Amino acid sequence: MGSISTPTLAVLVPGAMGAAIAARLSVSGAGTILTNLDGRSESTIHRAQTSNMQHGSYEDIVQRASYIFSIVPPQEALNLAETIVSAYKSSGSQRPLVFIDCNAVNPESMKGMQALFDGIGITLLDGVIIGTPPSDSFNPGIYVSADPKDIAALDDFTRMASGLGLNVIPLKGEGAGIGDASAVKMAHSGIVKGTIGLFTTMILAANAASPSTAEGLAHALNLSQPTLADLLIRFVPMSIPKAYRFVSEMDEVSSFTGGDGAEIFDRLSKIFGRVANDDRGDIADTLLKFVEQAKEVRGRSDAV
Repeated sequence: MGSISTPTLAVLVPGAMGAAIAARLSVSGAGTILTNLDGRSESTIHRAQTSNMQHGSYEDIVQRASYIFSIVPPQEALNLAETIVSAYKSSGSQRPLVFIDCNAVNPESMKGMQALFDGIGITLLDGVIIGTPPSDSFNPGIYVSADPKDIAALDDFTRMASGLGLNVIPLKGEGAGIGDASAVKMAHSGIVKGTIGLFTTMILAANAASPSTAEGLAHALNLSQPTLADLLIRFVPMSIPKAYRFVSEMDEVSSFTGGDGAEIFDRLSKIFGRVANDDRGDIADTLLKFVEQAKEVRGRSDAV
């Protein structure tokens, strides 16, 4: 393994979050970041290039990288882990490697993933990213936990990534292990995305009742819950293009919650599915129209 301050890094894949994480690492001293661009769109390839990411095969990545960040939609997390394990085994490599799964999967999924890495020379860290992609004004939190036997690897990763501009929060102490970081993500997503799902549900229900009901709802929120109105105005438009990701995320939260709570998130998964599969854009138009109504009402209130 190379110098702990500037090891070779890989980020899979260069989506909006992955590319922004890679860019932050690169400008903070990591240099070129490896990724895999097989089958990726022109826009993704361009995003990777502008983030100083360099294409490599999976076999090349496992032989060159010391740390691999997995940042993919939840439904792709296990497949990517399997791909890395397969590439590592087929390469015949015995060099130490750390794989940081940074995806919105439930703790049981993470513990199942852990079995893939047992005894093969790759250390698994359970990581989650809380917040929007890094920017000049914001640095998301990256919460990370590890199996108790891998605390030294967790400490090394924390020092390395923190030194390269990331906001790493290690979860250590009594009972800490694989699954704890994922549990933070599940609880956080249940609150934040669950709230967005509730906003979406009630906006659509109000509009189904009548346009005047929707207008009344915008006014009522401003009157009694202006903070919620502000959150709705901020989050609902942002959620529309991400709805396809929220479907599987709500499924993971459902599994995490269990019991009576699971049904709530199963329903929210279906709501986000409706938004994601809104080919004609009717649902998106309804949501965005309501947001504009809410903005107008808030604006009149602020002007008084």
